[in-house]
Amino acid sequence: MDNNRQDSTPSTKGPGDEHTALLVIDVQVGLITGAHAEQDVLAAINRCIQGVRQQQGKVFFIQHCHSSYEPMMRGAQGWQLHPQLDKATQDVVLEKTASDAFYNTALRAQLQRAGVEHLIVCGLQTEYCVDTTCRAAISLGYQTSLLSDGHTTGEAQLSAAQIIEHHNIVLSQLAHPNGSARLVASSAWG
Repeated sequence: MDNNRQDSTPSTKGPGDEHTALLVIDVQVGLITGAHAEQDVLAAINRCIQGVRQQQGKVFFIQHCHSSYEPMMRGAQGWQLHPQLDKATQDVVLEKTASDAFYNTALRAQLQRAGVEHLIVCGLQTEYCVDTTCRAAISLGYQTSLLSDGHTTGEAQLSAAQIIEHHNIVLSQLAHPNGSARLVASSAWG
């Protein structure tokens, strides 16, 4: 796979095989409810989940555990994974406390045990946990793809749509010896 794409046009070929893992980051009730294009993003993520499974890849749900923001503390209603996610018993659920899904978690060890070489990243929030995890994955040597229509955020100094577009461009054009994030659209899986 070409991990050195120099444009920000999403691929229409669904990447993946048994060495691929999908990281579904922080798609929790308290974060995605009311986020930009909530239902479209959930549908895109579920298409990718189904496609990755069909190609014998692994699915990891990453769940943020906030230490002081009550709606996102372990066990709170907002902390729960969104009920519309296509979660299966074989999927792995990992908890994290930082924007980086690798930081102080078992993610890297589990990926290594599973022989994963390629990661597809999606979820929330675009400018925090999605961005940080993409950059960390690239630095750790993973071929990294960003699900271009499968990440979102809320309104901030920029509109959510601007934040998403900006990160699709920036992450696909990183200056890093290991490459940049390859953009892939959920339509690649039908």
